[in-house]
Amino acid sequence: MSEKRLITRRHLLATLGVTGAAAALYGSIGLANGQGNSVLEDVYGLGKKTEPNLLTGSTVDEVKCQNILDAVKRTGRHLRVTFNYRYSSHNTKIRELIDDGAIGNVHAVHFEWLLNTDHGADYFRRWHRDKRNSGGLLVHKSTHHFDLVNFWLNTKPETVYALGDLMFYGRENAEKRGVTEFYSRAYGSEYAKNDPFALHLDKGKLKSMYLDAEKEDGYYRDQSVFGDGISIEDTLGVMVKYRNGAILTYSLHAYAPWEGFRVVFNGSKGRIEMNVVESSYVNSGGDQALEGAIKGKSIIVHPMFGAPYEVQVEQKTGGHGGGDPVLLNDLFGVPEYDRFNRAASHMDGAMSILTGIAGNHSMKTGQAVKVAELVRF
Repeated sequence: MSEKRLITRRHLLATLGVTGAAAALYGSIGLANGQGNSVLEDVYGLGKKTEPNLLTGSTVDEVKCQNILDAVKRTGRHLRVTFNYRYSSHNTKIRELIDDGAIGNVHAVHFEWLLNTDHGADYFRRWHRDKRNSGGLLVHKSTHHFDLVNFWLNTKPETVYALGDLMFYGRENAEKRGVTEFYSRAYGSEYAKNDPFALHLDKGKLKSMYLDAEKEDGYYRDQSVFGDGISIEDTLGVMVKYRNGAILTYSLHAYAPWEGFRVVFNGSKGRIEMNVVESSYVNSGGDQALEGAIKGKSIIVHPMFGAPYEVQVEQKTGGHGGGDPVLLNDLFGVPEYDRFNRAASHMDGAMSILTGIAGNHSMKTGQAVKVAELVRF
């Protein structure tokens, strides 16, 4: 990412009232992950009183995570992590039901996340496709899901075991399915015109943000998802043991026919089932307020000795299930009392990202990984 592109992002942030260290950090979200991490460390080195905010997606391994932990300890500064999914009304309702004892002590969670062929495919067009940049989907995407489990159960991960592979995207998988027409990028390709996975940059926001800026840094936003050089997984399964004894089974699929998730909580007094269907999107390809917007949801509680009942949840407007406006007010407005303490700290960020990092180590070694052995707190 060129300096000019970063400056442009900072000008945009300034119009939103985000300046100084916070602007530097928000601007870094547009960078490759390793670069974003270095910007964070630079801001902390300035010793500013500004409270910066950063998505954990810029931390791809335990070394970078340790750097952030050390920087917070060294400077005494406060770091906020912007986990917007905590603020969605349905996700908050789950925490409320568990806290209020609706199903007793939670012993097991089954969590399935589906990325469809628009949103899911987008990670395989961009810089994320190189695991050296993104850490893979366990780090770049699943960190938000792992944080939800930590938040819902009010606990921390202890042991992680993971399996995963590239099973759908990439040239080799396409060839196995009989595909014979390949291209490196969609722009200017005849083959791409008939490819439902192709991203076309010739109009709208994507053109001005990416195609017109290629002369600055040579970054191609529209790479083929069935090209060479993809090193991240598209199919993942994870098991996690938590400090409170609960067990998580988690799966992520990046080529599903619909977008959303299903999560089940089994407890000592019953079971909670939540199904959520989200609007699909392509990053920077439309109205940001619609990213992750809810198309349908249901929460059903099954008491151990009683009739099941559906829990009604008020649907709020805004991205990520209505969570974005609440989060933004928490950051830049006047925060309201929050019984559930949804404002996340650097420790919350570390605990979520380390679940994904531990998963990456587990996939390499075939062994379960202890989270506490990855960094020094």
